Amino acid sequence: MILFGLIKFCAGPVIGFGLGVYFLPILTAEKGLSDSELTALSAATARQQVWGGTFTRDLPASDAFHWGEGRIHLTKDRAWLDGSVSPGPDYRLYLTKHLVKTKEGFEATRASAVQVGPIKAFENFSLEIPDGINISDFGAVLIWCEAFSAFITAAEISRTL
Repeated sequence: MILFGLIKFCAGPVIGFGLGVYFLPILTAEKGLSDSELTALSAATARQQVWGGTFTRDLPASDAFHWGEGRIHLTKDRAWLDGSVSPGPDYRLYLTKHLVKTKEGFEATRASAVQVGPIKAFENFSLEIPDGINISDFGAVLIWCEAFSAFITAAEISRTL
């Protein structure tokens, strides 16, 4: 009986901590771009070179808790998603030389990947691309959870304009 009480006592904080880790990013996430902001961003970049790709849920390392879907767009100074990613803590957008579909694949090629920046919204996010990054040097984008070293999603990119 004492053992059962001890297990119950310990399980509560563990479950509470786990739920906090999952829900805190959802509660503190920034608002993504509205449809009108997405349209304005697309129009503003109409005369620039644009790369694009599509996130899908059917990648080998994607699952019910780690996924992305929608169209990713990149210019020399901005990346934005017209879509959504599963909520989670400490997501980062990376550029990779080629499409990577698993955690192991990213870990093997991470040295040649370039981090664009943190993702602060789970729907229609937008990031500035730091100076010195040449999009044409890369063939894919990847979203990675730094907190748990987890693969979220990836997409091959190609020049659309």
